[in-house]
Amino acid sequence: MADTLLTRRDFICGTGAGALALALGESPAILRASRVEKPNVLFIAIDDLNDWTGCLGGHPGVHTPNIDALAESGVLFTSTHCAAPMCNPSRAALMTGILPATSGVYANSEHMLDSPVIKSAITLSAHFRANGYRTLGAGKIFHGAVPDPEAWDSYFPSKERIRPVDPMPWGRPLNGIPDTAHFDWGPVVATKEQMGDWQVANRVIRHLEQRHQKPFFLACGFFRPHLPWYVPQEYFDMYPLEDVVLPEVPPDDLNDVPEFARRIANPSGDHESVTTHDQWREAVRGYMACISFVDECVGRVIGALDASPYRDSTIVVLWSDHGWHLGEKLHWRKFTLWEEATRNVLMFRAPGVTSSGGRCDNPAGLIDIYPTLCGLCGLEAPLQLEGQSLAGRLREPSAGRSRPVLTTYGRGNHSVRSRQWRYTRYHDGTEELYDHESDCHEWVNLAGEEKHEEVKRRLSAYLPEADAVSVSELTGRKPLTVRVQERTP
Repeated sequence: MADTLLTRRDFICGTGAGALALALGESPAILRASRVEKPNVLFIAIDDLNDWTGCLGGHPGVHTPNIDALAESGVLFTSTHCAAPMCNPSRAALMTGILPATSGVYANSEHMLDSPVIKSAITLSAHFRANGYRTLGAGKIFHGAVPDPEAWDSYFPSKERIRPVDPMPWGRPLNGIPDTAHFDWGPVVATKEQMGDWQVANRVIRHLEQRHQKPFFLACGFFRPHLPWYVPQEYFDMYPLEDVVLPEVPPDDLNDVPEFARRIANPSGDHESVTTHDQWREAVRGYMACISFVDECVGRVIGALDASPYRDSTIVVLWSDHGWHLGEKLHWRKFTLWEEATRNVLMFRAPGVTSSGGRCDNPAGLIDIYPTLCGLCGLEAPLQLEGQSLAGRLREPSAGRSRPVLTTYGRGNHSVRSRQWRYTRYHDGTEELYDHESDCHEWVNLAGEEKHEEVKRRLSAYLPEADAVSVSELTGRKPLTVRVQERTP
């Protein structure tokens, strides 16, 4: 299916806040109604969750009945991609609507408020509070301490310590791999009620049981399946080791990618450690166990919402901040511009807008969440936003998209994902191109084939015209430009 393309400049120049309803395809009836009675928002974030959920079918055998049920109750976006394949720049982009190439926030170690662009912007939470919402938060929404403390009426555990402490097992590392820090997995001798994410769910459930005089924006941030993969034994028992399926990984998969991409993959690092210590199957099991644990937490929160008076007046959006490699491309963790790291989970349930069982296969970006929520709630969108509202596709999931999704990893390294193609250009000018109609695993790099020059030319129109100076450089720290992997938790 051919993509209908507009350039990034065309989009940004043509969608000012004053043209919100027309440019974003909002229903005038919805906007009029929202001025009378604004809907609540339940905003659920999951850390490091890739497409290994039942509804996305990214890997066989994973048990996610609650996430799957939520997806079935609204609209699931099956090709959603992050603005950056690591926690901090992804979340900074989502919560401000500003892409990394505009803000200069490229790394986990960079504070988003050190960006002059972000410092003068308004966060999603602050925007909702300024428009009459009660803002309530629990768990990991931003990376690290809350950067906009004045934007929250309440935050659990606190605005400085954003998640409860998890119980830790004795005898670490459990996987037997020395010097791995938090790159570890195995069961913890604890009850699920002792886990931090369970406590986050408890606090969110308590908010849903309260009576609210104003519409609420309720943010619920779950930490798992972030490393280390420690959850109670019952979740490991869901996945007998002999039944665990490993990802299919050609041993020569890096042979046709640029040298810089091979350095990012770093096959002699995590992948060699995992395979040398015969831990691949155990690691996959640990990741799946953590997914099932967080799925149960999601189920508890959605169950509480559905049992509350707010069920039919609350928009639910569930997202994960980026994907995750478990050996694909001989790589582990995120920190790449391949599908495994950029693809993530996104679904909406919006009463009166979405219908059950909706699936949108056209690409979407996490950068689109901010303008979408503004449109659904009848709020004027700030001029800073660089995403597109998805409201039209919530009503009609088969609707097309006018542009592909941009993902950035470090200054000058970008990947553009359309429905059919992924085109990547690194800071040194080297390229990758994959045709997802014939190569969903991105095993064959087509960038060097002359017949695809027109495809590359079209997609390159979506690359940033300029890359903002990194916050690291602005603050005098080492820039990310030549760094090939970052392991900050």
